[in-house]
Amino acid sequence: MKRMSTVEVHIAERAKKFRDEPITNLHSFIDLNLLEECFGALNKKGAAGVDGQSWEGYNEVREERMPNLLAQFKSGSYRAPLIRRTYIPKGDGKRRPLGLPTLEDKLM
Repeated sequence: MKRMSTVEVHIAERAKKFRDEPITNLHSFIDLNLLEECFGALNKKGAAGVDGQSWEGYNEVREERMPNLLAQFKSGSYRAPLIRRTYIPKGDGKRRPLGLPTLEDKLM
């Protein structure tokens, strides 16, 4: 299981303490180090999302794209890309939804 970073712990504690209030200012918590840490924690062999971008492909241009991604987020112009939805069978015959995230950003 992934160990939560200090930033993630702080956000989780605030969310727990103020359950009825939305978290409105994540900008102060998100920085380049957190983006790098989150990217590194992604499944490097995971399937590509709707954008067709693999972890390896994004990693090749990561150093030039991450600062731009952070700038988009902080300016409010970032919009999360679509998630590819698929269903995988469960042991009881039902299906479980699975969301495949994308590594796309507005610069593609």
